[in-house]
Amino acid sequence: MINLQNELAGANSVAIAGHVRPDGDCVGSCMGLALYLRKYFPELQRTEVYLESIPESFHFLKDSDTIRDSSEASGAYDVVFVLDCGDRERLGDSAVLLDNAKKVVCIDHHISNKGFGEVQYIEPQASSTSELIYLILDEEKIDTPIAEALYMGIAHDTGVFQYSNCTRRTMEIAGLLMEKGIDFSGIVDRTFFQKTYIQNQILGRALLESMMLLDGKCIISAIRKKDMEFYGAGPKDLEGIVSQMRYTTGVEVAMFLYETSIQEYKVSLRSNNIVDVSKIASYFGGGGHVRAAGCTMQGNIHDVINNLTRHIEKQLEEAEEKQTLKG
Repeated sequence: MINLQNELAGANSVAIAGHVRPDGDCVGSCMGLALYLRKYFPELQRTEVYLESIPESFHFLKDSDTIRDSSEASGAYDVVFVLDCGDRERLGDSAVLLDNAKKVVCIDHHISNKGFGEVQYIEPQASSTSELIYLILDEEKIDTPIAEALYMGIAHDTGVFQYSNCTRRTMEIAGLLMEKGIDFSGIVDRTFFQKTYIQNQILGRALLESMMLLDGKCIISAIRKKDMEFYGAGPKDLEGIVSQMRYTTGVEVAMFLYETSIQEYKVSLRSNNIVDVSKIASYFGGGGHVRAAGCTMQGNIHDVINNLTRHIEKQLEEAEEKQTLKG
């Protein structure tokens, strides 16, 4: 746990940055903290948020129009808060902020985060970075706009309170945020469930062309650049596909790949009960959580799939051997 008053003592400027391709938790935690600092730390002359372009559905958040694109990141700040980001590389263009910062405060819940910055608040057991931001704020000072941001972040990273990272504390915090007068069901509908026509088309394509491997324990699908261009889809339109695949009966691991350049694929991994996908993602230079992780891999699509399934199969076999020994 960190104390904001102590970390901001003597500071005049603050920058807040999150990972590339910011998701609900990244945006929610960044905006929740920014709104709090702007309201309750008037001595700060500047409080800037740097992120890549955020989804249209997140624009309901107060001050979302003040978010600066990460490509504009520059200058020296007294304190730089790095949220929901496991390492410097995941910051993308915002990483330059670390070079001239007097102090870097890292707040994260990814198990793959090895720690960086002068101050670290890393709790892998937490449901989300938004949950950790809530814990460092004065609960009585959290107003409706701050609560909206944090609730959105928690809801997104827990799959609307259904993933294994959702705990009693998570639910209690969500309940307290609901009491701040937020439209909690509307936030979930608008930012989590609603899809554009293009998103539904590309989801349908991914499901239609998916394959079952490892005796039905693994499902995989891939989208090539030419397919994305055909539908007019971007990376943000692919969010949620791997989670939908995970719901397939009998599946332990879902893998979704999309082509980012020639022989390069962005990989998203989800598991249900057995496989630790963070270990697999970390092996290939990525990271994440036990049940949700990702990485970028080079090679043709068959090599990528074979390398991933080899690691998944190994964990499944190890789990089966342990079960046999117990029996």
